[in-house]
Amino acid sequence: MFRLLILLAATALAGMGLMWLADNPGVVTLTWFGVEYEVSLMVALGIVAAIAILWATLWGLLRFVFRVPSLVSLATRARRREKGLDAVSRGLAAVYAGDARSAAKHSADANRLLAREPMTMLLTAQAAQLSGDREGAITAYNAMLEHRDTHGVGLRGLHVEARREGDHEAALQYAMRANAQAPAPWAGQAVLDDRTRRGDWAGALATVDSNAAARLIDKPTAQRWRAVIKTAMAEEMKDRDPKGATALAQEACRLAPGLVPAAALYGSLAATTGDARRATKALEQAYAQTPHPDLATAYLKGRPGDSTGDRLARARALARVAPNDPESMLTVARAALEAHDLAAARAAIAPLLAYDSPHGRPTRRVCLLMSDIEEAEGRQGAVREWLGRATRAPHDKAWVADGVISDVWAPVSPSGALDAFVWRTPDERIAALPEPEPIEPAPQPSPPPSLPPRAPAPAPGPAAEAPLPPAPAPKPATASETATPPAEELMRNAAAGQPAATAPRAGVVVDPESMAPDDPGPGEPEPPRRRTWIYAND
Repeated sequence: MFRLLILLAATALAGMGLMWLADNPGVVTLTWFGVEYEVSLMVALGIVAAIAILWATLWGLLRFVFRVPSLVSLATRARRREKGLDAVSRGLAAVYAGDARSAAKHSADANRLLAREPMTMLLTAQAAQLSGDREGAITAYNAMLEHRDTHGVGLRGLHVEARREGDHEAALQYAMRANAQAPAPWAGQAVLDDRTRRGDWAGALATVDSNAAARLIDKPTAQRWRAVIKTAMAEEMKDRDPKGATALAQEACRLAPGLVPAAALYGSLAATTGDARRATKALEQAYAQTPHPDLATAYLKGRPGDSTGDRLARARALARVAPNDPESMLTVARAALEAHDLAAARAAIAPLLAYDSPHGRPTRRVCLLMSDIEEAEGRQGAVREWLGRATRAPHDKAWVADGVISDVWAPVSPSGALDAFVWRTPDERIAALPEPEPIEPAPQPSPPPSLPPRAPAPAPGPAAEAPLPPAPAPKPATASETATPPAEELMRNAAAGQPAATAPRAGVVVDPESMAPDDPGPGEPEPPRRRTWIYAND
């Protein structure tokens, strides 16, 4: 709109100028080779405009003629670049599709058409990695270091190659170079992983601070990692410097109130340093988030001079923080057993033994605790029964990381990741099914014996007809021919794809009591027994 207004204003001014020239005519005199020419002002202006238009046209034609070679070269380069970009696109698609042959072909085309482009060098490196050419990949990544735009990509590629070869020192140097040039999340994480893998907790803490300052990690993650590192530092120095370890554990509890190892360590150290009140508060706060046996142990031993009755009272106070958790019931039951209050111990653990318990089957710790209770009452038979159930009981919660189950927390997982262990129930593993036994062919019934040929009939006459020879008695069928095939054999035949339609319908009585995973245990109601018919041909 603004441009239209400017155009209209310029047109109006030009019209006003022409009207003014028409109202004020003049004469223009031009002398050319002694000849004097006189024209009006309007004609002179028209001639000047025509000469300007003609000159501009001629100049444009001359420029086009002289620029034809450069225009042809420009068009050629444009087509070449278009083909190169197409090769790069197809090559990257082949790389991510896992087609090493197509990736190598498109990489060669891209290098022929666009040799110095950053995407071409990246395609070359990734195609070499896909085909297993490590030397080619390293060469391509080193070439990227010469360009400012691809310097970070080259360092990361060299870092990955060094880690694949197990050269952690070279990988660390590449990560540090990348972090010094332009902080990146992968570089900061690589430096942190190296520090934690070596147990350099001071260096790891400094790396977390630098990564947080560069905003490579968010604030909650930085706080959590600081707490984990300080807990690891406190674990190492708790024997030689209990006060320093207590201060570190207290700081870790402040940074991450729900960190179980920090609270448990602070609680155990505070019992010796005399700071039991703050430790009790930290333990209750952590127990409310994650009920853990280490927290319960540190809570009960927070006051060394307490009697077993006092510990039972403290166990009940801790159980009120998480009343419906199995760990609270186990804590109260164990404290009651130590106080020789067997009735209270049974009452505390009873919800975990109920037939319809929402917590599922009793775990190993529950079974072992019940064996201790039975042993305290002198019932050796029940002790053996509960110990047997413990061997088949589900696994209790444990620290799990990278598929490794550990009863003790560690700040670093086996793969080197910081704060990777999680307190949870391990996954149940299902044993592999045994190989099916080879099916022996069923015995074929023997053919019936052939009858002897009958004697020819005698000629009619007065003489008495000779009696026919007695027919042989039928051979009694064997047990393998008359017995009903067992259900197990019929099921194996069905699994092998053999027809079972001609097999007689065999019934097998299955007692659910024999299929129970384990015995119900003492004090539990037995489920009603009933028989179920399962037909092998169904």
